[in-house]
Amino acid sequence: MRLIPALLVAAAAASFSQFAFADTTDSKTLSIVEVKKGGEHCEQDPNCFNRYHPAIKPVARAKPGQLIKVHTRDALDSNLNINSRPKDVLAIDLNLIHPMTGPIYIEGAKRGDVLAIKLIDIEPNEYGYTTLIPGFGFLPDHFPTPFVANWKLNRYEAVSDQIPGVRIPMNGFMGSVGVLPGEQEVNKWLARESQLAAAGGVALPPEPTSARPPEVCGVNGSHKDKCLRTIPPRENGGNMDVKQMVAGTTLLLPCFIDGCGFFIGDVHYAQGDGEVAGTAIEMGAVVTVETSIRKGMASMVKQPQFEGGSQIKKLEPDSFHATVGYPFKNAGEVPPQWAYLDSEKIKPLTQLSNDLTLAARNSLLEMIDWLMANKGLSKEEAYVVTSVACDLRVGNVVDVPNYLVSTICPMEIFSKK
Repeated sequence: MRLIPALLVAAAAASFSQFAFADTTDSKTLSIVEVKKGGEHCEQDPNCFNRYHPAIKPVARAKPGQLIKVHTRDALDSNLNINSRPKDVLAIDLNLIHPMTGPIYIEGAKRGDVLAIKLIDIEPNEYGYTTLIPGFGFLPDHFPTPFVANWKLNRYEAVSDQIPGVRIPMNGFMGSVGVLPGEQEVNKWLARESQLAAAGGVALPPEPTSARPPEVCGVNGSHKDKCLRTIPPRENGGNMDVKQMVAGTTLLLPCFIDGCGFFIGDVHYAQGDGEVAGTAIEMGAVVTVETSIRKGMASMVKQPQFEGGSQIKKLEPDSFHATVGYPFKNAGEVPPQWAYLDSEKIKPLTQLSNDLTLAARNSLLEMIDWLMANKGLSKEEAYVVTSVACDLRVGNVVDVPNYLVSTICPMEIFSKK
């Protein structure tokens, strides 16, 4: 009879040893669709494209409610690395902008629906960059030479040897995220952009060189003259660069084709409102989102909208310095944003009426001067800081003729001396 307790103890011990090393890792609760990247660049990757057209075929399918994990490339599809120098910026091929991962067919979504995309997580690469590309950005006339800041990234902060004494907290978001247009949208958008170009404005016509996928948008592609460039954002979303679209927020996009043709690319580690230098802290990343369908709602949501909770509060600085700008200029000056108007009226004026762009430009130049004088930064370093961390904010659009824009720069990014 004394053997029975011993046998029970032995059985219990055997049972415990069988499960002693099990943990929560073994319990799976999520349904995940993963879209990976392959090859060094978009050119080698069947899951990558860099133009918009409804003829581009989906590379994956996902159901509403499933998590979609998307592996993305940097915005320039570049060869930049932690040792890159300013001369390497000149080798960037702007025809490669922007490599997108997708498109992904969302089952049950139809034209006329709205696709709701909730951002769950962004896992950053270990390297990111900010470039000053001659002729690009908000102040091209002030920055004619190339520059690059190479950033070391983790989930907490970014640091760069080229921007000493500065630490940028991670506030990652999808710089480009959207859905494919339908045929009628392609025709409509091309017509309005062609009209703008004819008036002397900046518009980017279809360019088949380096376009992906080549069978649709390349030099011998079936729709090479109709594939839209990815640089301007449009009603389908795309390159919106809205820093408030962080984890926990939900983006709403109208669907223009069945399945929507959902895509992600151009992920930013951090950015100031305005992305004034033309780039933020650019990186590749792994992005996790969850989608849902709002049936028939495209008549209400005709272009991007987004919603969230306290995320915007968390983006506000703990302490700041701000500069303000008005629409003033020197007599004889025609800033580059107005050059296409070819107006003799503008040149002799020393201010413009109700002009937010000129106010923003002046506010930004004041902030660059302040950072140089008070933080010891070079002109290029200050411009990078304003692009990745400082926010352009509209002050008023009623106090005629001097509308006001502020540039707000967080002070906690600077190391205490």
